[in-house]
Amino acid sequence: MLASGVLVLTFAMVGAFVRVPYVALGPGPTYDTLGAVDGTEVIRIDGQRTYPTGGELRMTTVSLNDNMTMFGALGMWLSGRYALAPREEYFQPGQSEEEVRRENLRQFQDSQSNAEVAALRRLGHPVEVVVDQVVDDSPAAGFLEPGDRIVEVDGKEVADSAAVREVLGATRPGQTVSVTYQRGEDAERTEKVTLAEHPEAAFGFLGIQPTDNVDVPFTVDIALEDVGGPSAGLMFALAIVDELTPGQLTGGEHVAGTGTIDANGNVGAIGGISFKLVAAREAGATAFLVPEENCAEAVAAAPEGLTLFRVGTLDDAVGALEALADGRSAPVCGT
Repeated sequence: MLASGVLVLTFAMVGAFVRVPYVALGPGPTYDTLGAVDGTEVIRIDGQRTYPTGGELRMTTVSLNDNMTMFGALGMWLSGRYALAPREEYFQPGQSEEEVRRENLRQFQDSQSNAEVAALRRLGHPVEVVVDQVVDDSPAAGFLEPGDRIVEVDGKEVADSAAVREVLGATRPGQTVSVTYQRGEDAERTEKVTLAEHPEAAFGFLGIQPTDNVDVPFTVDIALEDVGGPSAGLMFALAIVDELTPGQLTGGEHVAGTGTIDANGNVGAIGGISFKLVAAREAGATAFLVPEENCAEAVAAAPEGLTLFRVGTLDDAVGALEALADGRSAPVCGT
């Protein structure tokens, strides 16, 4: 009996205090991108006329629980609401939680920037490509600065950052190319530069990080803290479009969704779709915008009462919402 008691006590101590190398994933908080959080509007546009909105455009998240004990992990798994996954799938060896948090925040900020550019591009505002970062001791460091507008590379006009990457992707180290750029209100300048060896690829290395920028006389601010990752981009872009166009894009419906977005409005796949569907339905959503690459998984996990609209671009998403508001059909997952 004494030995049994010791074993039980040891097991209880291990279960209650020893951390397991797993994380628990489950439905996370949702946020209406047309609304406010703690009294602050999620999206605020200053200097431009906006229009009344209705319904909801709710972004969804996945909760991640770390540093769990064995009993804690077991309890979450038995609840049926959470799934366990090896911690190494979310934290690289030696990577701290703070490093992961900073990377998720960077991705979130990038998604905000892409959402703004994609939305304003769709609304017809001019887009330009600018220098975001210049690598020290690179060929570009001798003449380019962050904020410079790139006009041409190797004699080819570039309308966006993807075009810059495409032109440079066809070069080789040691090749001389011309770069036409503009700094502020100064006249355009053209410099010839010899490309270096790329540290990660076979093509020539200029040494800049180009990004897309929308040239508009107003500001778009997205105020949402303590949320990470890139998957809110689509819902931010839709909210910007809704606020800057007459009428209610949702037709008053409660819509949720997820998806990354690039500056050209292409919607990308995300992780944790099953948990996001649950969170959306619990928040009252009746329609969900699903990246087309996630459709098969979404159909298998969709709660009752939630219509899954398949989207591959921002235009697809706007079209789906307009169809929903008008009572028309739109592409859905599983068809």
